[in-house]
Amino acid sequence: MKHIALLAAASTFALGGAFTASAQEVSPVTIQIDGAAVPYYLPLFVADHYGYFEDEGLDVDFLYANAADILTNVAVGNVQFGFPNGDAVIAARANDLPVKVVHTTYQNGIGAVLFKTSSGIQSPAELAGKTVAVTSYGSPNYIQLQVMMAQAGLSIDDVNVEVVGTGAIVEALASDQVDAIAFSMLRYYNLQADGIDVGMLRADDYLPSKGNVLVTSESFLDNNPTQVAGFISALNKGIQHIADGNVRTEIGMAVAQYTPTFAGQEELVAQIISEVFLPSLWQSEDTAAHELGYGNLASWQKTIDTAVEYDVIPEGFEASELVVELPSSIQ
Repeated sequence: MKHIALLAAASTFALGGAFTASAQEVSPVTIQIDGAAVPYYLPLFVADHYGYFEDEGLDVDFLYANAADILTNVAVGNVQFGFPNGDAVIAARANDLPVKVVHTTYQNGIGAVLFKTSSGIQSPAELAGKTVAVTSYGSPNYIQLQVMMAQAGLSIDDVNVEVVGTGAIVEALASDQVDAIAFSMLRYYNLQADGIDVGMLRADDYLPSKGNVLVTSESFLDNNPTQVAGFISALNKGIQHIADGNVRTEIGMAVAQYTPTFAGQEELVAQIISEVFLPSLWQSEDTAAHELGYGNLASWQKTIDTAVEYDVIPEGFEASELVVELPSSIQ
């Protein structure tokens, strides 16, 4: 399987700093992606499959790890690019890791509170007295739950919070062990597909955030702007290819060549791509007005400031220190 490897720990490899190549060669670069190989990373797979990276003079390898390891590896130069969640990037920058967001790929976050419609929950106010599961007290979803409750004039203490592991949290809702879960909005579609009637409160309606974004180190950006610009160009071509084409066809390609564990789930994934990723994650009013990957500094700043308010990070900073507003400005 082309360009796919697994990473057990950050210390198991070292690719070294920047690469250079002649005009006749392609430059090898590595991107480390949050989690595991899933078809929701479709623009990257499309860019690889159709040669968009190669057109930009890049030979891209994909690795997978957790967000914290990704950001450490990017900062020290073990990998050239990362694709972690935006909340983790904010925490990394607050802890002085020299990383930059060069493409705000997911214009919004994917956090949500999910619940069975029979629960009577319609707003954060109805969560009072309910048992709500989170994966950890340090998770972005827990912070989003705090903000939701505060905006309803309540506090997190008005909710019975229960910590449930990632692998069990959806089942906890399905089997009525909890009244709601603060987790990924994508699981709404899985639950509906399983015949469970669920409702959803999107966290971004209360706290703007970002899902996966493209990052690199400050030094790699400074020393290799052409490679960064080329990667962004290929990524944008991948997104546009999906928007202009047949989502189901590209999902089939990605499952067959990059994410075989999703075999049999193509129709559900295509629905999620069509209903969530295309209209509200990869594209937005901001991308329509500017360009794909546009970094709305005011939106990023609100998330940073809220992270300070809820003691997620020790102190705030200017969003412009972290985020490249217009990816096309990198040359």
